[in-house]
Amino acid sequence: MEFHKEFNTNRETWNKKVAVHAASEFYSMDRFKKGDSSLHTYELEALGDVKGKSLLHLQCHFGQDTLSWSRMGAKCTGIDISEKGIKLAKELNEELKLDASFVCCNVLDTSKHITEKFDVVFTSYGVIGWLPDLQPWAKMIAERLKPGGTFYIVEFHPIVWMFDYTVNPPKLRYGYHQKEVIFEEYTGTYAEPNSEMVSKEFGWNHSLGEIVNVLVNEGLEIEFLNEHDASPYNIFPDLEQQLNGYFELPKKLFPLLFEIKATKK
Repeated sequence: MEFHKEFNTNRETWNKKVAVHAASEFYSMDRFKKGDSSLHTYELEALGDVKGKSLLHLQCHFGQDTLSWSRMGAKCTGIDISEKGIKLAKELNEELKLDASFVCCNVLDTSKHITEKFDVVFTSYGVIGWLPDLQPWAKMIAERLKPGGTFYIVEFHPIVWMFDYTVNPPKLRYGYHQKEVIFEEYTGTYAEPNSEMVSKEFGWNHSLGEIVNVLVNEGLEIEFLNEHDASPYNIFPDLEQQLNGYFELPKKLFPLLFEIKATKK
């Protein structure tokens, strides 16, 4: 696979993030262990009752969402590139006496490690920006879905990633259709801005048109594409919390999220 340097750098950064994130208020590990779900309104409403369904969670970090779906009765498998993330996910699964399984691999290599086909393939919040090319990603999703199966993604809007957040105030720096890789090095993480860990990250921008087209080209039928002003996460500057607990830009100048639900024909 190409991009060895980029993937290895990102994996090393995510390995370092695991301990920082697991101890953070952002991930609320104590409350999660006591039964709190890490899932949000968008994905819960889109996927509904998952009891008895097989579910593949792509880029699962250390598995909180995977295990939240498992608590709802889904038979879950989580994938992530971080060895330390998968190790913690397996430990949580055992501690909580759930039946999820976890595999450590690059998400683009999922079909090399898993041959099962699933009722649902799920991915969310900060995932596709780590991928240089979405065509093999979409191909893998189609391979892992059963006929009639559902793919669902809820993700930060491409407009959000046109800004450089390593400067204050953020600067509009990157192109909506930019193909060149973006490298950033900064201190802290979205979950612990005051952490002393250094994040070194390679990322790529992907437009809504690109995302939709790669899925359609692999035989998926789009049920809906929605764009949303409100994010469950307060990870961008100057967001205002709403009565429902979600966060929006003061003037709603652009959406913060999009979601796509699609079916394999």
